[in-house]
Amino acid sequence: MNILFIMYDQLRFDYLSCAGHPHLHTPNFDRVAHKGVRFTNAYIQSPICGPSRMSTYTGRYPSSHGAQWNGYPIRVGEHTLGDHLRKAGMDCWLLGKTHMKADYGGMKRLGIDPESPIGARQAECGFDVWVRDDGLWGEGPDGSYDAKPSPYNAYLKSKGYSSENPWASHANAGVDDGEMASGWMFKNADKPANIREEDSETPWLTDRTIEFIDQAKGPWCAHVSYIKPHWPYIVPAPYHDMYGPNHVPAATRHAIEREDAHPVYAAFMDNSIAAAFQDDEVRKKVIPAYMGLIKQCDDHLGRVLDHLDETGQMDDTMIVLTSDHGDYLGDHWLGEKDLFHDASAKVPLIIYDPRSDADATRGTTCDALVESIDLAPTFVEAAGGEIADHILEGRSLSPWLHGQTPEWREFVISEYDYCLTPMCAALDVSDRDARLFMVFDGRFKLIHSEGGFRPMLFDLKDDPDEFHDLAKSDAYGEHIARLYDFLGRWGRRMSQRVTRSADDLSKMRGSSKRKGILPFLVDGSEVPPELTAKYRGPAKQIYIKPNEDDADV
Repeated sequence: MNILFIMYDQLRFDYLSCAGHPHLHTPNFDRVAHKGVRFTNAYIQSPICGPSRMSTYTGRYPSSHGAQWNGYPIRVGEHTLGDHLRKAGMDCWLLGKTHMKADYGGMKRLGIDPESPIGARQAECGFDVWVRDDGLWGEGPDGSYDAKPSPYNAYLKSKGYSSENPWASHANAGVDDGEMASGWMFKNADKPANIREEDSETPWLTDRTIEFIDQAKGPWCAHVSYIKPHWPYIVPAPYHDMYGPNHVPAATRHAIEREDAHPVYAAFMDNSIAAAFQDDEVRKKVIPAYMGLIKQCDDHLGRVLDHLDETGQMDDTMIVLTSDHGDYLGDHWLGEKDLFHDASAKVPLIIYDPRSDADATRGTTCDALVESIDLAPTFVEAAGGEIADHILEGRSLSPWLHGQTPEWREFVISEYDYCLTPMCAALDVSDRDARLFMVFDGRFKLIHSEGGFRPMLFDLKDDPDEFHDLAKSDAYGEHIARLYDFLGRWGRRMSQRVTRSADDLSKMRGSSKRKGILPFLVDGSEVPPELTAKYRGPAKQIYIKPNEDDADV
């Protein structure tokens, strides 16, 4: 079986028709959901691109792998999806974005050549690369955001786009009275991008995906990682005006959220991103563009699904659709991501498993508490490998796909290190204290803030919109204590004993005795005779001096 693992960037869990969106029709996402299982309680391990993706690729929490912000290197030697799958006999390829930063310092210290096969995989998060494009080719006074060459820009230049940076001037900009109308400015979100639709980012990566599938020899895992619908919020025709202000829902926000707000939450509500999305005129332009980007993603997903059908590969390819985090879009007085409301921390997750064992669950939903770190062990199991559960902190989802009801986790965890944000300075907290933790048990969601702040608490059964912070009063101390107990249990997990599995430990236990290490014996009768056999019998040569006057014997 092959695995087609598709990740969209910043795709909200509820912006699909199969998830109940009232206006956005996504027949191809729905098509996969009809063939598989849609998980309705899937949470990422950090609401930021880089750490979220590193958790998905390692199957480990951010505090385990250490890459807790965009641009933090994932340390050399960290086991990733590619390492686990290759051990199981499956190739693992990247097409698109990872947002990872290589630990070149660690590679240099260990004498690993970045150009060697091992070094190349270390530099690419364990993947073999078909094409990598992280998709943010910004330029400013201090140079480029991403110093690597852009394969997408090279493609656009080959198609006749003459700009030095056509990603910025064409794929992510419109035209206004002959002038460039950059997608960085929200006022331009309703304009069509100045590019042929077939040359824009989503179809470009879809073309590369179909090329990969046509030449691939299985078994393979292809991680197809789209940059969209991540900002800049601008999309080519005809998608730019498929939706309008009449399709923009009222923001999910309430004045009570701003009353006696938690200091960290208040700082985020006061930042420039939030301020922009608190303007309803901005939302009326941005959200239709966001919807158009998703519609474009759905159409090109259909191209891939059709190709699998036409080439007879649908029946032996697992398909996984998910995202690295959501997008507030003005909900809760916020924009972008960062915090732990469902608009940010909950993601779509749809899995089609072609195996006959999954026939009973086709077209169903599953409300089990799922974490993004569960994907890596799911893939290893699908590849026929042994799940290294001393390394992988997630759990295989195969039982749920196959109609079983396994004993499962009681809570999910997400983490956020915000020390590089302006909010850290605004709150005057130390770098070490600028950390947040979410624990959610399926009903109650607790957010813990380091630095001496009180917690936040939401009851998603009685308050599904997450408006009322119950921790403002003392009435919910029992629930707060219970969730803190969960957080403490998680904090005491065995996260760093990654060099020996449970089977290794079992084999090691007592093995030194069988290799002649027998300390603390009184007369030898405490152990089986075979263990002392090498230490019994006639003496060989005797060199003992009974006293100083005796010669050697």
